[in-house]
Amino acid sequence: MDYQLLLLTIGVSFILAVIAAPLLIPLLRRMKFGQQVRDDGPQTHLKKAGTPTMGGIVIILAFTLAFLKFSVINTDFYVLLVATLGFGLIGFLDDYIKIVFKRSLGLTAKQKLILQLFFAAIMCYLLIKNGHSTAISVPGTSWSFDWSGWFYYPFIVIMMMAVTNAVNFTDGVDGLLSGVSAIAFAAFAIVAMQATSLSAAVCAAAMIGAVLGFLVFNAHPAKVFMGDTGSLGIGGAIGGIAIVTKTELLFIVIGGVFVIEMLSVVLQVASFKTRGKRIFKMSPIHHHFELTGWSEWRVVMTFWAVGIVLAGLGLYLNKGL
Repeated sequence: MDYQLLLLTIGVSFILAVIAAPLLIPLLRRMKFGQQVRDDGPQTHLKKAGTPTMGGIVIILAFTLAFLKFSVINTDFYVLLVATLGFGLIGFLDDYIKIVFKRSLGLTAKQKLILQLFFAAIMCYLLIKNGHSTAISVPGTSWSFDWSGWFYYPFIVIMMMAVTNAVNFTDGVDGLLSGVSAIAFAAFAIVAMQATSLSAAVCAAAMIGAVLGFLVFNAHPAKVFMGDTGSLGIGGAIGGIAIVTKTELLFIVIGGVFVIEMLSVVLQVASFKTRGKRIFKMSPIHHHFELTGWSEWRVVMTFWAVGIVLAGLGLYLNKGL
């Protein structure tokens, strides 16, 4: 596989994001697309109110242009495009409704579910048409199981919903999701190269450049937030790559930070509903550390470090080291 092509993809996507962000941020300000901040969250976040959001448009735009330019056109290409742009569109609609119509919850749960099922179903159709393997491998072992498409494709639908929501939960501190996702995409780029899936490798490379370019403006203190437009698009891309490279369960390791964030929310809600007590000061867990006195920078650096360790472990389990 052409490593120079991947480096070129990263570079082009990065430059596109760095060029697009300064053009979009003033536009978002003029349109008053500002972030709404929760009153019950860390008090240091209150000063972020009004910071432009929906900056994920920059990520999606830079990614799409680079991906279309450098990827080969095959079934994997279309699956990854639907995963990224489809779920990114859901995030865009959610952000737009929150801001323009002043509905704090954006899309209703039912609307989100229908849209997620729709795009996941398109992905499944493309995979079935291409004769995609329904076997699932267990990372770090030679064991795999194949319970046929009746199990696999519902699993894929649930996986896409879980991955995108887990990534979405990770967005909440300046630069946190941008950095953690860049690390995860770097690991999955290596996985894709080992699987000889050029489309998946280029997808990961295009996303690396896009999120790092966005990070230039999203690092603390953030000049723009990505919103659900960016976080759901990123989640769609990660989930799509794991599926087309047949490393579905490896996401649990490489994307371990996302999994931890989601579990912290699930445990918090379950504990409060069953015991009337909270496990964390606030969930997702990055807010818990903020409320214990950690600075945003310390939270971000710690989570990035954990992401690097888990990415390395994932590559090791995938026999990549």
